[in-house]
Parts: sequence; C-alpha cells; structure tokens
Amino acid sequence: MKRKNKNMIHKIYSQSTIDKYQKRINLLGYKDSYDAITFLNIRLISSILLFFVLLYFVNFGYIIAPIITMAYFYFLPKIFIDYKVEKRAEKLDNEAMYFFEVLTLSLETGRNLKTALELTSNNIDSELSSEFRKSLDEVKYGKGLSEALEDLKLRIPSDTINNIILNISQSNIFGNSIIETMYNQIDYIRDKRIMRTKALINKIPLKVSVISVIFFIPLLLLLILGPVIIDYLG
Repeated sequence: MKRKNKNMIHKIYSQSTIDKYQKRINLLGYKDSYDAITFLNIRLISSILLFFVLLYFVNFGYIIAPIITMAYFYFLPKIFIDYKVEKRAEKLDNEAMYFFEVLTLSLETGRNLKTALELTSNNIDSELSSEFRKSLDEVKYGKGLSEALEDLKLRIPSDTINNIILNISQSNIFGNSIIETMYNQIDYIRDKRIMRTKALINKIPLKVSVISVIFFIPLLLLLILGPVIIDYLG
C-alpha cells in the first residue's frame, strides 16, 4: 500500500521537485522542518480549493480565479519557506560571532573539539547552539562527528557559518589546529556585521526622504494652500 502511494506521489511530483523542496525546508532547522511531500500536497489541494471558491463565489471568477490561484501557487513557498529561511539566516549570523568566540576560547584551554562543542552549546542559549546540540546528540547515538557536522550544514542557511563548520570538520578529520582559523573566521564575521550596519545606516536618508514625500510634504502643502482654498470657497 505504501509503495502504491509512493508511486502515485511520484506521478504528481518528480523526485527532483521533492528533493528541491526538502532541501529548502531543511534550512528551517530541525525544530521547524517538515516533509516536503506534505507541503506540496497542501499547496496543491489548497490551490484547487481556492480556484473553485473564487470561480463560484466571485464576480468574473472565470477571469480572477486562474490569476489569483497561479499567484498563490507561486508565492506560497516564498512566503512560508524562503522568507522564513532568510530571516533565520540573519538570526544565525547574529548569533555566530558570540558562539564561535566561546568555542575558540574553549579550544584554547586544551579541550578536544567534541568537548569544546558540548561545553559551548550547553552554556549558550541560542538557535545555533540548539543545532549543534542536535548534532552532538546524533553523535551519542552512533553517528561520527564529521558526519554529524556535514548533516548540520544542510540545516544552516548561512554560507558564513557553513564555511566555519567545514573548517571545523576538516580539522576533526585531519587533526589540524583550528584556533587560528577560528580567529580569522571571527574577524570575518565581525567585519561583515560592520558592513551590514553601515549599509543600514546608508539607507536611512532614503527612508527619511520617502517618509517626507508621503507625509510631510502633503501636510506642508495643505498648511500653505489651506487659507487660499478657504478664501476661494468662501
């Protein structure tokens, strides 16, 4: 029965489509990830329901229904997956510097990589720490540390963090010293945050200008022209 259902699913969605969406969903983290087939089924069924509701209950539904349904079908993954992934990447990037600073200090005390990761993730309350704790739990159940770190990269939507995880994994495999590399990565994260802050500051004049055009200029024109309009109407 399960095999029959699986064959039916593959007639509706290609394996490449399922894999593509599962990869995107995994970036939501182990706490919020779900099955790609479930999401695809919900999107398909809800799109069909939306189409018929618009078709029967809205004026000119035969025109509006296809347009809105296509827009819904296209934008649903962007709203419920891509937007959340983007916000999560920003959150993880903000947590990264403190987490890896503490990890580096733990390594400097002479602890091995696994112990340093355990100490750091258990003493920092953040989403990034939770992901590392999940990987360390997998190690306890028999998975190798390098393999667990590779799987961790599939749940992290930040290239910066994934690059650090890659360095950590390679250090674990080849026995290289990672402390100097970690400090270089921390400096890179710090510089990246500074550049992001500068970019936000540079956007402030534009935002102020837009607000001025929308709110203050019409109000100013009303104050100037108000008496003239009142005299004319009078």
